[in-house]
Amino acid sequence: MAERLLLIAAGGTGGHMFPAQALAEAMLARGWRVKLSTDDRGARYAGGFPDAVKIERLSSATFARGGALAKLAVPFRIAGGVIAALWSQLTDRPAVVVGFGGYPSIPALTAAVILRRPRMIHEQNGVLGRVNQIFAKRVQKIACGTWPTTLPEGVEGVATGNPVRQSVRDRAGAPYIAPGDYPMSLVVIGGSQGARILSDVVPAAVALLPADLRANLRVAHQARDEDATRAEAAYEAAGVLAEIAPFFTDIPRRLSEAQLVISRAGASSIADISTIGRPSVLIPYAAAAADHQSANARGLSEAEAAIVIPENRLDAATLAAQMASVLQDPEGAERMAANARAAGRPDATERLVALVEELSGDPA
Repeated sequence: MAERLLLIAAGGTGGHMFPAQALAEAMLARGWRVKLSTDDRGARYAGGFPDAVKIERLSSATFARGGALAKLAVPFRIAGGVIAALWSQLTDRPAVVVGFGGYPSIPALTAAVILRRPRMIHEQNGVLGRVNQIFAKRVQKIACGTWPTTLPEGVEGVATGNPVRQSVRDRAGAPYIAPGDYPMSLVVIGGSQGARILSDVVPAAVALLPADLRANLRVAHQARDEDATRAEAAYEAAGVLAEIAPFFTDIPRRLSEAQLVISRAGASSIADISTIGRPSVLIPYAAAAADHQSANARGLSEAEAAIVIPENRLDAATLAAQMASVLQDPEGAERMAANARAAGRPDATERLVALVEELSGDPA
């Protein structure tokens, strides 16, 4: 029997690509072939996909970027991508097409609708993204990474959780070392979008911590290149050793060693934090569409696993007070870590795999 083909359509940001990668890894292990349909921008986030995944670049575009001429070209670029996707799916027929959001997923999903291929979407956030809104009533299933997810009237979703990469699953439930009078790790992550405020506020907040806490603190801070020098200088002035980079390839290890995580409330970041199980301070991105990051953060907040600070209330003094409340309370920090683990969905990948195989007609 020929290997069945799973076509994954995703792009835009790592938030779309990381759960797509998790599904790709799992389906390859089950003997499927896997293709990733994306555009040139999305392909930049595909470096972690297994080599066995064929990457198919199709033209797509968004109205959110570029000038007037670029916006006029958007429909034509998407149409070109759809034509290419139709030809691809006719010549190499997918058993199932799964969209993970982002404009690069439009061509493959549109072709799947036209050709009536089994199809579904996965939404990472508590509010459907723009592209997933378009396809919500045109797919057989909607897998929801954050529950509850706001869905169009008459549309039902399946709570799966957000799949995490194998490197994160390998650290699931890693023992937590509570804060104490010894070297402690603070990890600052979260984002390709709007992270500048973290580079401004977090070092300033660290500088306000009591001297004994600062003396024990080691920071790994994800920052844009244009913000890195400023953040590094601020940490140095506070007498705190900090490692700063635009992207850490070993986030699972760093999270497993952390006493506290400060992060945006992106769905993938929350999935990683809860799978490994670490206390966190979450700062939802205020400009996120439909305020979906606040919806994402709600679950960990209600589970008493995270402290949520709205961006409009974020300042150095507020953040320093919340950081100290965790780092000076070992028992409370341990409870937060345990609550985070309890809120996680380590079986999210298996739930998503089951939906794919059900759609393919083989619920094995």
